[in-house]
Amino acid sequence: MIGPARGRYGAPMARYPEIEPYDHGMLDVGDGNRVHWETSGNPHGKPALVLHGGPGSGTGPNLRRYFDPAAYRIVMLDQRGAGRSLPPASDPATDMSVNTSAHLMADLERLRAHLGIERWLVWGVSWGSVLGLRYAQTHPGVVSELVLTGVATGSNAEVALLTRGLGKIFPEAFERFLAELPPGERDGNLAAACNRLLESPDPAVRERAARAWTDWETAIIPAPPGSVARFQDPGFRRGFARTVTHYWGNDHFLGEGEDDGGGVVLRDAHLLRGIPGTLVQGSLDLGNLLGIVWRLHHAWPDSELVIIDEAGHDAGAAGDDALVAATDRYARRHD
Repeated sequence: MIGPARGRYGAPMARYPEIEPYDHGMLDVGDGNRVHWETSGNPHGKPALVLHGGPGSGTGPNLRRYFDPAAYRIVMLDQRGAGRSLPPASDPATDMSVNTSAHLMADLERLRAHLGIERWLVWGVSWGSVLGLRYAQTHPGVVSELVLTGVATGSNAEVALLTRGLGKIFPEAFERFLAELPPGERDGNLAAACNRLLESPDPAVRERAARAWTDWETAIIPAPPGSVARFQDPGFRRGFARTVTHYWGNDHFLGEGEDDGGGVVLRDAHLLRGIPGTLVQGSLDLGNLLGIVWRLHHAWPDSELVIIDEAGHDAGAAGDDALVAATDRYARRHD
């Protein structure tokens, strides 16, 4: 573990100032999908790829601020169905069968080739950490470093914890969530059950299911005010809930690993050997109840684990400091 993040002169650091992209576009990735991408910072700097959470959250301008704009060429994209990518997951006509982890990783490779990038640092938050880890395991030659926060591995054990398991800790919110599911759907995979409602031809059913899911997420994972406000947007709410439950109800399209609960990402942690990484985790993140981030750290010798005391899934200002310290340090590292 490392200590508090410090700037060039020893003072605590904040994120970098806001910047605007210098280029952007829509990349045709096939299957009728076009993903929105942007680049900011230094066009000749160290390439860094930003992977947003959710799945389905989309990117935001604050994510650029974890990187020194003089040192990095910052690449962000909205994953299939999210943000400004088309078609949106909020449209019930959008085909979700072509929105899987394999499709998303193929999109990253198309974007890397489109931008002429050989290797890039991969930065991910929450679901973005799952995608970043699996991308690095399956494409190790193109990932120079990993910086991850709100770390998860996309295992069935995590899904079970964040739905049924936390029902014992948040019983009132859980009861409200279960009440929206058909009685015969309350004993199995709750994310899959909710997703079936979100695929209903009845818009009223879809809307109630989306509200039930986002209310449950808000109850178990206290989110920054901006995220809560986005859940009040019916379009965002529908697309987000549909995408999250699509992934959570289908093993994140990773398949379960033959281990004790960490899924294929933890099982294949040895494939990360040689890739330096920083894991920034709030001590009160309820996902820690399974101990997966600690197990990942110990199975990945090239990683460092930064624990932020009294912080949850969003590691807060101290977490921001640690993330900026990591990207600053890796900016000085040459392949």
